[in-house]
Amino acid sequence: MAQFVLSSLRGNLTNNATKISFKTTLLRPLLLNNNFSTTSPNNGIQNITVYGSGLMGAGIVQVAAQNGFKVTMVDIEQKFIDNGKKIIDKSLSRVAKKQFKDDERSQKSFIESTWSNIKTEINSEKGAENADLIVEAIVENLETKQNLFKKLDNIAKPNTIFASNTSSLPISEISKVTKRQDKFAGLHFFNPVPQMKLVEIIKNDQTSEDTYQNLIDATKRMQKTPVTCKDTPGFIVNRLLVPYLMEAIRLAERGDATVEDIDTAMKLGAGMPMGPFELSDFVGLDTLKSIVDGWRRDGKVDANLVSPIEKLDNLVKEGKLGRKSGVGFYNY
Repeated sequence: MAQFVLSSLRGNLTNNATKISFKTTLLRPLLLNNNFSTTSPNNGIQNITVYGSGLMGAGIVQVAAQNGFKVTMVDIEQKFIDNGKKIIDKSLSRVAKKQFKDDERSQKSFIESTWSNIKTEINSEKGAENADLIVEAIVENLETKQNLFKKLDNIAKPNTIFASNTSSLPISEISKVTKRQDKFAGLHFFNPVPQMKLVEIIKNDQTSEDTYQNLIDATKRMQKTPVTCKDTPGFIVNRLLVPYLMEAIRLAERGDATVEDIDTAMKLGAGMPMGPFELSDFVGLDTLKSIVDGWRRDGKVDANLVSPIEKLDNLVKEGKLGRKSGVGFYNY
């Protein structure tokens, strides 16, 4: 499912995402284990640190731990860490029951082995010390991301790879505050991470081939399918998907068709799992607006594709943001 979920504020979709069924499998959680290796075999990625314990961060932690990586989940407060654990707990339980059905012993072993690969940390500096790969999955704000990476640049090992899970911000802008732009890339997972198979790897002009190959290897070891894109607005999926969602809103705003009929048409006529308005509500209308507003300011995307839409702007002003607020194009 070409689902675009831009890293939004922590836990925005936590309750709703767990209620939606998808065709692929889920993945893993987090806990404490101090037996983490400080070296990587064959210079590959073994230890991963994820900053952010919301829906995206917890999902990345889960899939990495489930597939044998040693993972540290970092956030600024214990309450956020605890929420991330809950997200993973629910996901792991479902995965175990699906994969092992009535075999409770295997279910328990699966869950315990995943948790044994996870530890948590609220000290951001300590969390970076032994990482071979650091993945940032925090709030979608350029300055906030830059501040984090600037700090980590002085703490992490010289060969540690930095990656951002951003779905809308330029990798070159995030990475320019560091001294390791050759070891910096975008690693864009999709929501919900345990089920969505795709990962976009975004290379800036200075990303080294070694960095790129290590990220390709890591994503494949996570049982994901990587695709590669240059550092262009929206990368691949969102660059195509956001204008589609915007045009659907324009179609309804003009009165050419109803919201319900447009969704039905795209599901039954184009084979989409969700209609554009269902998907917009799932993503968050404020997130959608933030993306197009940013693209419009940057001027790198055709202005006609990201021109303002009164209907969308009004819904956001009214706090009708989609599933997370209980009302958007639909009521929930």
